[in-house]
Order: sequence, then structure tokens, then C-alpha cells
Amino acid sequence: MTTQYLSLVTLLVNDYDDAINFYVNKLGFELIEDSVVENAATEEKRWVIVSPPGATEMKLLLAKAVGQKQTAAVGNQSGGRVFLFLTTDDFWRDYQTFRSRGIEFVRQEPREETYGTVAVFRDLYGNLWDLIEPRRQ
Repeated sequence: MTTQYLSLVTLLVNDYDDAINFYVNKLGFELIEDSVVENAATEEKRWVIVSPPGATEMKLLLAKAVGQKQTAAVGNQSGGRVFLFLTTDDFWRDYQTFRSRGIEFVRQEPREETYGTVAVFRDLYGNLWDLIEPRRQ
């Protein structure tokens, strides 16, 4: 039997350090790796991986946008739709923590849906995320 899973999702950013600051200090993610890529064809290129606390498989690769096409996609990688889903075991704890750290929640107040408690927030570049606590069954 074959086992596969997604391990990294690339998130285009304007600046490595600003992105690390946001994801680590505001969202509470862990900095898994931050290393310089030798022999990069462009300006300084780094391999920067962050992950929500407790995540074992899925992580974000923060990639500095290079060129006009990539720069234009920063903050709009999903065309204005929610791009990433951050699942939590305690919605209200994380919602209050994020708000106290200046995270901007958009659209409407948190709501109860058939699948759980959810609110949409914006990252430092404008990408939309769902913060969601799945309904316990």
C-alpha cells in the first residue's frame, strides 16, 4: 500500500524576517528551519519552514517572491478565497490570543457551523485563513 501526504505548502512572502515574525510571534508557529540556500541564482535565498504547534506533517515554506509575477501573487495566492485552514483544539483560546496580538479577523464575527466554530483572519500580506475548531461528534 502506498502512503502519501502533503508535507509543505509554499507561501509567497515579501520579506523572510517579517514573515517569520508574523508566523512565530503573532500566530505562535514554531520556526522549524531557517537556512541560506547556497548557489541560489537569485538574491539571498533561504529555506524557511514554519509549523503550527503540534503539527507533525504539514508545514509552510515561506518563500520570498522573486520577479513581478510572484510579487503580484503575494497576499492573493487563492484569488481572494480562504487559502489555508488552521485547525485548533480550542477556538476561543486562539481567537482571543490572536486578537490580542493584532491579528485582523474579517468578514463577520466567529460563527457556529455544522462542522464547527470558525472565523476568517488575514495574514500580514492579506491571505485569508480560517481558524476552525471542528465540532466534536
